[in-house]
Amino acid sequence: MRHALTYDDVALVPQFNNIPSRTEPSLESWLTRNMKISIPLIAANMDTVIGEELAEVLLAQGSIPIFHRFTPFEEQKKWVAKFKDKTFISSGILQMDETRKLLDLGAIGACIDVAHGHSDRMFRYIQELKKSHPDKQIIAGNVCTAMAYHDLVNAGADAVKVGIGPGAACTTRMVTGFGVPQFTAVQDCARIAEKLRVPLIADGGIRTSRDVVLALAAGASTVMVGKLFSQTLESAAQKRKSDKYPSGFEAKYRGQASADFQKEFYGGLKAKTTAEGIDFWGPVSGSAENLLAVLLGGLRSGMTYGGARNLKELQRKAEFVQVTSTYIHESKPRPD
Repeated sequence: MRHALTYDDVALVPQFNNIPSRTEPSLESWLTRNMKISIPLIAANMDTVIGEELAEVLLAQGSIPIFHRFTPFEEQKKWVAKFKDKTFISSGILQMDETRKLLDLGAIGACIDVAHGHSDRMFRYIQELKKSHPDKQIIAGNVCTAMAYHDLVNAGADAVKVGIGPGAACTTRMVTGFGVPQFTAVQDCARIAEKLRVPLIADGGIRTSRDVVLALAAGASTVMVGKLFSQTLESAAQKRKSDKYPSGFEAKYRGQASADFQKEFYGGLKAKTTAEGIDFWGPVSGSAENLLAVLLGGLRSGMTYGGARNLKELQRKAEFVQVTSTYIHESKPRPD
Protein backbone atom coordinates (compact mmCIF):
# COMPACT_ATOMS: atom_id res chain seq x y z
CA MET A 1 0.00 0.00 0.00
CA ARG A 2 1.45 3.35 -1.07
CA HIS A 3 2.03 6.19 1.39
CA ALA A 4 0.41 9.58 0.57
CA LEU A 5 0.74 13.00 2.20
CA THR A 6 -1.21 16.20 2.77
CA TYR A 7 0.32 19.66 3.02
CA ASP A 8 0.38 19.28 6.81
CA ASP A 9 2.57 16.18 6.51
CA VAL A 10 5.56 17.90 4.87
CA ALA A 11 7.95 20.80 5.29
CA LEU A 12 10.58 22.42 3.09
CA VAL A 13 14.25 22.44 4.09
CA PRO A 14 15.87 25.91 3.82
CA GLN A 15 18.47 26.26 1.07
CA PHE A 16 21.48 28.53 0.59
CA ASN A 17 20.24 32.01 -0.23
CA ASN A 18 22.03 34.69 -2.24
CA ILE A 19 18.95 36.79 -2.91
CA PRO A 20 19.38 40.22 -1.26
CA SER A 21 15.71 41.14 -1.07
CA ARG A 22 12.37 39.37 -0.75
CA THR A 23 11.05 41.69 -3.44
CA GLU A 24 13.43 40.28 -6.03
CA PRO A 25 11.95 36.85 -6.90
CA SER A 26 9.79 36.69 -10.02
CA LEU A 27 6.32 35.22 -9.56
CA GLU A 28 5.61 34.80 -13.26
CA SER A 29 4.32 31.37 -14.25
CA TRP A 30 2.47 29.42 -16.91
CA LEU A 31 -1.29 29.08 -16.61
CA THR A 32 -1.53 26.95 -19.75
CA ARG A 33 1.04 25.65 -22.20
CA ASN A 34 0.79 28.86 -24.26
CA MET A 35 -0.15 31.47 -21.68
CA LYS A 36 1.83 33.13 -18.92
CA ILE A 37 0.45 35.08 -15.97
CA SER A 38 2.24 37.46 -13.63
CA ILE A 39 1.27 35.73 -10.40
CA PRO A 40 0.67 32.01 -9.77
CA LEU A 41 -2.72 32.45 -8.08
CA ILE A 42 -6.17 32.09 -9.61
CA ALA A 43 -9.61 32.21 -8.03
CA ALA A 44 -11.76 29.10 -8.06
CA ASN A 45 -14.40 29.00 -10.78
CA MET A 46 -17.23 28.68 -8.25
CA ASP A 47 -20.47 30.62 -7.95
CA THR A 48 -19.66 31.99 -4.47
CA VAL A 49 -16.18 33.07 -5.56
CA ILE A 50 -15.82 34.59 -9.01
CA GLY A 51 -17.76 37.63 -10.16
CA GLU A 52 -17.07 40.91 -11.94
CA GLU A 53 -15.58 42.76 -8.96
CA LEU A 54 -13.14 40.00 -8.13
CA ALA A 55 -12.28 39.56 -11.81
CA GLU A 56 -11.25 43.22 -12.02
CA VAL A 57 -8.95 42.81 -9.01
CA LEU A 58 -7.39 39.65 -10.41
CA LEU A 59 -6.68 41.27 -13.76
CA ALA A 60 -5.14 44.32 -12.10
CA GLN A 61 -2.84 42.06 -10.08
CA GLY A 62 -1.72 39.96 -13.04
CA SER A 63 -3.99 36.93 -12.76
CA ILE A 64 -6.76 35.73 -15.07
CA PRO A 65 -10.42 35.14 -14.11
CA ILE A 66 -12.13 31.85 -14.91
CA PHE A 67 -15.89 32.28 -14.84
CA HIS A 68 -18.03 29.47 -13.41
CA ARG A 69 -20.44 27.48 -15.57
CA PHE A 70 -23.56 27.65 -13.42
CA THR A 71 -25.14 30.75 -14.86
CA PRO A 72 -27.54 31.41 -17.76
CA PHE A 73 -25.95 31.53 -21.19
CA GLU A 74 -26.94 35.18 -21.72
CA GLU A 75 -25.10 36.19 -18.56
CA GLN A 76 -22.03 34.31 -19.72
CA LYS A 77 -22.20 36.18 -23.02
CA LYS A 78 -22.21 39.48 -21.11
CA TRP A 79 -19.24 38.30 -19.06
CA VAL A 80 -17.24 37.46 -22.18
CA ALA A 81 -18.19 40.76 -23.79
CA LYS A 82 -16.95 42.66 -20.74
CA PHE A 83 -13.68 40.73 -20.34
CA LYS A 84 -13.06 39.76 -23.99
CA ASP A 85 -9.61 38.13 -24.49
CA LYS A 86 -9.03 38.42 -20.73
CA THR A 87 -11.11 35.55 -19.37
CA PHE A 88 -11.79 31.84 -19.46
CA ILE A 89 -15.27 30.43 -19.32
CA SER A 90 -16.21 27.08 -17.79
CA SER A 91 -18.37 24.25 -19.01
CA GLY A 92 -19.41 20.71 -18.22
CA ILE A 93 -19.34 17.94 -20.82
CA LEU A 94 -22.88 18.51 -22.09
CA GLN A 95 -22.52 22.14 -23.23
CA MET A 96 -20.53 21.93 -26.46
CA ASP A 97 -22.62 24.35 -28.53
CA GLU A 98 -22.71 27.01 -25.80
CA THR A 99 -18.99 26.62 -25.14
CA ARG A 100 -18.14 27.05 -28.81
CA LYS A 101 -20.30 30.17 -29.04
CA LEU A 102 -18.60 31.72 -26.02
CA LEU A 103 -15.18 30.96 -27.49
CA ASP A 104 -16.28 32.54 -30.77
CA LEU A 105 -17.26 35.66 -28.82
CA GLY A 106 -13.70 36.09 -27.59
CA ALA A 107 -13.01 34.04 -24.47
CA ILE A 108 -9.36 32.97 -24.22
CA GLY A 109 -10.35 29.41 -23.57
CA ALA A 110 -12.52 27.05 -21.59
CA CYS A 111 -12.16 25.22 -18.31
CA ILE A 112 -13.83 21.84 -18.71
CA ASP A 113 -14.92 21.34 -15.15
CA VAL A 114 -16.27 18.01 -13.89
CA ALA A 115 -15.93 16.29 -10.53
CA HIS A 116 -14.10 13.25 -11.92
CA GLY A 117 -12.21 14.35 -15.00
CA HIS A 118 -10.53 11.04 -15.85
CA SER A 119 -13.20 9.72 -18.20
CA ASP A 120 -13.74 8.86 -21.85
CA ARG A 121 -16.47 11.50 -22.12
CA MET A 122 -13.97 14.14 -20.99
CA PHE A 123 -11.42 12.96 -23.55
CA ARG A 124 -13.97 13.16 -26.36
CA TYR A 125 -15.14 16.61 -25.27
CA ILE A 126 -11.59 18.00 -25.27
CA GLN A 127 -10.83 16.45 -28.64
CA GLU A 128 -13.98 17.79 -30.26
CA LEU A 129 -13.42 21.28 -28.83
CA LYS A 130 -9.83 21.29 -30.04
CA LYS A 131 -10.96 20.31 -33.53
CA SER A 132 -13.26 23.29 -33.84
CA HIS A 133 -11.12 25.76 -31.83
CA PRO A 134 -7.47 24.67 -32.06
CA ASP A 135 -6.16 28.07 -30.98
CA LYS A 136 -8.19 28.26 -27.79
CA GLN A 137 -6.68 27.13 -24.49
CA ILE A 138 -8.36 24.25 -22.66
CA ILE A 139 -8.05 23.65 -18.93
CA ALA A 140 -9.37 20.25 -17.89
CA GLY A 141 -10.05 18.63 -14.52
CA ASN A 142 -10.30 17.57 -11.89
CA VAL A 143 -7.95 14.60 -11.44
CA CYS A 144 -5.54 13.39 -8.76
CA THR A 145 -3.27 10.79 -10.41
CA ALA A 146 -0.34 10.92 -12.81
CA MET A 147 -2.12 8.61 -15.27
CA ALA A 148 -5.18 10.85 -15.33
CA TYR A 149 -3.03 13.94 -15.88
CA HIS A 150 -1.19 12.17 -18.72
CA ASP A 151 -4.43 11.07 -20.38
CA LEU A 152 -5.96 14.57 -20.30
CA VAL A 153 -2.82 16.04 -21.87
CA ASN A 154 -2.90 13.37 -24.57
CA ALA A 155 -6.52 14.31 -25.26
CA GLY A 156 -5.43 17.91 -25.90
CA ALA A 157 -5.62 19.74 -22.57
CA ASP A 158 -3.37 22.81 -22.27
CA ALA A 159 -3.48 22.71 -18.45
CA VAL A 160 -4.83 20.21 -15.92
CA LYS A 161 -6.54 20.90 -12.59
CA VAL A 162 -5.33 18.56 -9.86
CA GLY A 163 -7.32 17.95 -6.70
CA ILE A 164 -10.16 15.62 -5.72
CA GLY A 165 -11.57 16.19 -2.26
CA PRO A 166 -9.26 18.74 -0.57
CA GLY A 167 -11.57 21.76 -0.86
CA ALA A 168 -12.98 23.35 2.29
CA ALA A 169 -16.57 22.72 1.19
CA CYS A 170 -16.02 19.32 -0.41
CA THR A 171 -17.13 16.02 1.14
CA THR A 172 -16.29 13.69 -1.75
CA ARG A 173 -13.68 11.76 0.20
CA MET A 174 -15.99 11.29 3.16
CA VAL A 175 -18.92 10.23 0.98
CA THR A 176 -17.10 7.98 -1.49
CA GLY A 177 -13.79 6.99 0.08
CA PHE A 178 -11.95 8.19 -3.05
CA GLY A 179 -9.28 10.88 -3.32
CA VAL A 180 -5.52 11.26 -2.98
CA PRO A 181 -4.01 13.58 -0.33
CA GLN A 182 -3.28 16.83 -2.11
CA PHE A 183 0.48 17.13 -1.67
CA THR A 184 1.04 13.66 -3.10
CA ALA A 185 -1.48 14.27 -5.90
CA VAL A 186 0.33 17.43 -6.97
CA GLN A 187 3.80 15.89 -6.69
CA ASP A 188 2.84 12.75 -8.63
CA CYS A 189 1.28 14.75 -11.46
CA ALA A 190 4.16 17.22 -11.48
CA ARG A 191 6.68 14.50 -12.27
CA ILE A 192 4.82 13.84 -15.53
CA ALA A 193 4.14 17.53 -16.12
CA GLU A 194 7.86 18.24 -16.11
CA LYS A 195 8.28 15.88 -19.04
CA LEU A 196 5.17 16.86 -20.99
CA ARG A 197 5.57 20.61 -20.27
CA VAL A 198 1.87 21.16 -19.71
CA PRO A 199 1.11 23.17 -16.54
CA LEU A 200 -0.86 21.75 -13.66
CA ILE A 201 -3.11 23.78 -11.40
CA ALA A 202 -3.15 22.73 -7.73
CA ASP A 203 -6.84 23.08 -6.85
CA GLY A 204 -7.94 22.93 -3.22
CA GLY A 205 -6.61 22.70 0.30
CA ILE A 206 -5.13 26.19 0.48
CA ARG A 207 -5.44 27.84 3.91
CA THR A 208 -2.36 30.08 4.13
CA SER A 209 0.67 31.15 2.09
CA ARG A 210 2.45 28.07 3.50
CA ASP A 211 0.20 25.81 1.43
CA VAL A 212 0.76 27.96 -1.65
CA VAL A 213 4.55 27.63 -1.29
CA LEU A 214 4.33 23.87 -0.78
CA ALA A 215 2.04 23.37 -3.79
CA LEU A 216 4.28 25.37 -6.10
CA ALA A 217 7.47 23.78 -4.77
CA ALA A 218 5.89 20.36 -5.35
CA GLY A 219 5.52 21.22 -9.03
CA ALA A 220 2.29 23.14 -9.57
CA SER A 221 2.50 26.04 -12.01
CA THR A 222 -0.45 27.84 -10.44
CA VAL A 223 -2.63 27.45 -7.37
CA MET A 224 -6.43 27.75 -7.38
CA VAL A 225 -7.97 29.24 -4.24
CA GLY A 226 -11.66 29.07 -3.33
CA LYS A 227 -12.68 29.70 0.27
CA LEU A 228 -10.15 32.47 0.93
CA PHE A 229 -11.29 34.44 -2.12
CA SER A 230 -14.95 33.82 -1.30
CA GLN A 231 -14.43 35.63 2.00
CA THR A 232 -13.15 38.82 0.39
CA LEU A 233 -15.27 41.93 -0.10
CA GLU A 234 -15.18 41.61 -3.89
CA SER A 235 -16.24 37.97 -4.16
CA ALA A 236 -19.56 36.83 -5.62
CA ALA A 237 -20.56 35.26 -2.29
CA GLN A 238 -23.77 36.25 -0.58
CA LYS A 239 -22.92 38.48 2.39
CA ARG A 240 -24.76 39.57 5.51
CA LYS A 241 -24.07 41.61 8.62
CA SER A 242 -22.64 39.74 11.59
CA ASP A 243 -21.42 40.86 14.99
CA LYS A 244 -19.34 37.69 15.33
CA TYR A 245 -16.45 38.99 13.23
CA PRO A 246 -14.27 42.15 13.25
CA SER A 247 -15.30 43.06 9.72
CA GLY A 248 -18.98 43.10 10.73
CA PHE A 249 -19.90 40.82 7.83
CA GLU A 250 -19.89 37.16 6.90
CA ALA A 251 -19.94 35.44 3.52
CA LYS A 252 -21.51 32.21 2.32
CA TYR A 253 -19.28 29.62 0.71
CA ARG A 254 -20.55 26.39 -0.82
CA GLY A 255 -19.43 23.49 -2.92
CA GLN A 256 -21.04 23.06 -6.32
CA ALA A 257 -22.05 19.55 -5.28
CA SER A 258 -23.62 20.74 -2.02
CA ALA A 259 -27.31 20.24 -1.33
CA ASP A 260 -27.67 24.03 -0.97
CA PHE A 261 -26.31 24.67 -4.46
CA GLN A 262 -28.13 21.80 -6.13
CA LYS A 263 -31.43 22.87 -4.62
CA GLU A 264 -30.98 26.37 -6.07
CA PHE A 265 -29.61 25.32 -9.45
CA TYR A 266 -31.42 22.04 -10.16
CA GLY A 267 -34.38 22.33 -7.82
CA GLY A 268 -33.05 19.55 -5.60
CA LEU A 269 -30.70 16.60 -5.59
CA LYS A 270 -30.75 14.48 -8.72
CA ALA A 271 -32.36 11.06 -8.34
CA LYS A 272 -30.05 8.33 -7.01
CA THR A 273 -27.38 10.87 -5.96
CA THR A 274 -26.24 12.39 -2.70
CA ALA A 275 -24.54 15.69 -1.92
CA GLU A 276 -20.74 15.77 -2.00
CA GLY A 277 -20.29 19.20 -0.50
CA ILE A 278 -21.53 21.58 2.15
CA ASP A 279 -22.32 25.27 2.55
CA PHE A 280 -21.26 27.47 5.45
CA TRP A 281 -20.85 31.07 6.53
CA GLY A 282 -17.48 32.54 7.44
CA PRO A 283 -15.96 35.94 8.20
CA VAL A 284 -15.40 38.51 5.47
CA SER A 285 -11.66 38.99 5.80
CA GLY A 286 -11.16 42.20 3.83
CA SER A 287 -10.24 43.10 0.29
CA ALA A 288 -9.07 40.66 -2.36
CA GLU A 289 -6.07 42.92 -2.94
CA ASN A 290 -5.08 42.49 0.71
CA LEU A 291 -5.50 38.70 0.49
CA LEU A 292 -3.25 38.62 -2.56
CA ALA A 293 -0.67 40.78 -0.78
CA VAL A 294 -0.61 38.35 2.17
CA LEU A 295 -0.38 35.20 0.03
CA LEU A 296 2.17 36.61 -2.41
CA GLY A 297 4.22 38.18 0.35
CA GLY A 298 4.45 34.79 2.03
CA LEU A 299 5.37 33.19 -1.28
CA ARG A 300 8.18 35.70 -1.91
CA SER A 301 9.52 35.10 1.56
CA GLY A 302 9.32 31.36 1.02
CA MET A 303 11.26 31.67 -2.21
CA THR A 304 14.15 33.35 -0.39
CA TYR A 305 14.23 30.48 2.13
CA GLY A 306 14.38 28.21 -0.91
CA GLY A 307 17.15 30.26 -2.52
CA ALA A 308 14.96 30.77 -5.58
CA ARG A 309 14.67 33.76 -7.90
CA ASN A 310 11.78 32.16 -9.80
CA LEU A 311 9.32 29.32 -9.43
CA LYS A 312 11.30 26.88 -11.57
CA GLU A 313 14.29 27.37 -9.29
CA LEU A 314 12.06 26.86 -6.25
CA GLN A 315 10.94 23.52 -7.68
CA ARG A 316 14.44 22.46 -8.71
CA LYS A 317 15.91 23.15 -5.27
CA ALA A 318 12.94 21.91 -3.24
CA GLU A 319 13.90 19.43 -0.53
CA PHE A 320 10.96 18.04 1.43
CA VAL A 321 10.91 16.25 4.77
CA GLN A 322 7.97 14.35 6.19
CA VAL A 323 6.79 15.68 9.55
CA THR A 324 4.45 14.59 12.33
CA SER A 325 1.40 16.42 13.65
CA THR A 326 3.54 17.99 16.36
CA TYR A 327 5.43 19.95 13.68
CA ILE A 328 2.42 22.16 13.10
CA HIS A 329 2.02 22.68 16.85
CA GLU A 330 5.69 23.57 17.20
CA SER A 331 5.45 25.97 14.28
CA LYS A 332 2.59 28.07 15.66
CA PRO A 333 2.97 30.99 18.08
CA ARG A 334 2.48 29.85 21.68
CA PRO A 335 2.05 32.98 23.83
CA ASP A 336 0.86 30.89 26.76
